[in-house]
Amino acid sequence: MHKLAQLLRPFVVMFQLTGKIFALKFLPRWLRLIVRTGFVLGIATYGVLYCIIAIHAYQFLANPPTQKADAALILGNRAYLNGAPNPCLTGRVDEGVRLAKQDLVKTLVMSGGVDVEDGRIEAVTMEAHAKKIGFNGAILLESRSSSTQENFAFSRPILESIHARNVIVISEPYHLWRVQKLVEAGHLGQDFTVSYAAAPSFCWTKWGMGFKGALREPLAIINNYAKGYY
Repeated sequence: MHKLAQLLRPFVVMFQLTGKIFALKFLPRWLRLIVRTGFVLGIATYGVLYCIIAIHAYQFLANPPTQKADAALILGNRAYLNGAPNPCLTGRVDEGVRLAKQDLVKTLVMSGGVDVEDGRIEAVTMEAHAKKIGFNGAILLESRSSSTQENFAFSRPILESIHARNVIVISEPYHLWRVQKLVEAGHLGQDFTVSYAAAPSFCWTKWGMGFKGALREPLAIINNYAKGYY
């Protein structure tokens, strides 16, 4: 029931907004029709994408990587939250360290640039957390990126420098479908065999698909399509 409530939450909000949108009586009838049609199509597109993201999120969680890889590429997120390292970000690092403890990877590549909220570097925050929880293996930093597409573009030469061929990409479950689409579109290059690990961070375990990042994800996908990333 909890998962169902999480999935239905954005649709409840949309339903409430729909009532307000459909009451635009101050507009001419023809313009109201255009606005309403556009709104309905937008809601339908969002809903379809949201459901696809959710389905893939739970599939990634149910199918963690089992084959060894040369490196794990951990994607960044907001560095700090309420004066402490963001649990949504550190949860991704926890997953990378867990894979290392299982001897599935030896090198962790932290990818994330300057956090616009507080000026901290995401990759540096991730490195500090990995060391704090006892990871003593190799860590490489990519500290310029400000988007998922840039995570891949700027991490590619780092992975090539260590002659990596097999890579596990780590992020939160709701993010991985877009991640996979970007990889398939060639943003990480064509020289790597890529698998994916869903990080059940605190933010995910608390909110699931009701988390604000998950609610924004359909819009991020639409934005990526608009930019021609796919």
